[in-house]
Amino acid sequence: MTPAPSISTERLHALIDEEFERLVALRRDLHAHPELGYEEHRTSGVIRRELEAAGVAFVGDLAGGTGVMGHLPGVAERAIGLRADIDALPILERTGLPHASTTPGRMHACGHDGHTAILLGAARVLARLAAESPLPRPVSFCFQPAEEGGGGGERMVADGCLNGSIIGPPVEAMFGLHGWPLLPLGEAGSRPGPLLAAADMFEITIHGTGGHAAAPHLARDPILAAAAMVQALQQIASRNIDPCDPVVVSVTLIQAGTTHNIIPGSARLKGTVRTVTEASRTHARDRLHAIGRAIAEAHGARAEILWHDGYPITHNDPAAHATAAAVLGEVLGRDRVLELPAPSMGGEDFSYYARQVPAAFVFLGLRPPGTPLEAAPLLHQDTFDFNDEAIRPGVAWFCRLALREGPLA
Repeated sequence: MTPAPSISTERLHALIDEEFERLVALRRDLHAHPELGYEEHRTSGVIRRELEAAGVAFVGDLAGGTGVMGHLPGVAERAIGLRADIDALPILERTGLPHASTTPGRMHACGHDGHTAILLGAARVLARLAAESPLPRPVSFCFQPAEEGGGGGERMVADGCLNGSIIGPPVEAMFGLHGWPLLPLGEAGSRPGPLLAAADMFEITIHGTGGHAAAPHLARDPILAAAAMVQALQQIASRNIDPCDPVVVSVTLIQAGTTHNIIPGSARLKGTVRTVTEASRTHARDRLHAIGRAIAEAHGARAEILWHDGYPITHNDPAAHATAAAVLGEVLGRDRVLELPAPSMGGEDFSYYARQVPAAFVFLGLRPPGTPLEAAPLLHQDTFDFNDEAIRPGVAWFCRLALREGPLA
């Protein structure tokens, strides 16, 4: 079996144009019916329906029940992996669009509806090409649940989406994208090495001694200790880590007390620590424990500290990134592909794939031309909507990667 001859840019664009209206309708249908992590049963059903209609073999019920792996055969011994996340967020949508969420308190505010439509579009186009002549390499389509904090990527890897035990051969390299309103439509950005941060979480419960607010000297005020702790934790980034190594420590929840004249017996803090190197990740964790315990003790209280390892650092393999950037240049033009100067401090569970095989993740511009950044709804905002015009370059990028001959990384 010999691979198909190289497809022309005109032919690929024509196929994408033929699929475009269907993909827009599909994307808007998914937007109107958002589902949270591990609850994406309707979404998973739509994915299966579309793969079956395109003649793409698939296996469902992955990663707890809603993950789907599609597959097209090809000439090479190992496959290229292409990934999309499929879950929504617990946000009340306020876009006012005709295809707005029909489920109150659920919304596709991170663009996963667009990611899913793009990957389905790539599957449809590549299936049409595979029916004409063999693809240069097998293609595995990974539709993953629960990116928004549920670690669906980790479960897909554990189920075998990379090692060839589900469908098709082992994956040679993995590629993924994320719609990015910080970049204008028609541009894309990425970087070799760390692209997104490790996203760890902490919870600190301060056990003091309650009492009357008029007699604070007879209590051990956990609120006072909590206030001091919030301030002191900022020293991790400002005084404990190299200033050139980005670290974020954010306390995002404080709970304590019941009324105005009672000093409570306890207070609770929650937050996140974001780092882009393993050394700073370990050091930040150790300093948080030490500072938390010491501040509580200084106030006559005791700190109970829980640390939750979150998503790992999303690390782009240099060779896979070079492939991803080169293909983006073919799709968008080389001058419209940016090498980002620094990582984003957001987190992504694409990181679990990147720990196992060479991988590259890119940001695909969404902001409409002429729209200033301050006027563009950003990710996780209740007015965000994926830009349908980004579907074309997203599908083209996935298809060009799959049709590329030679090593991917």
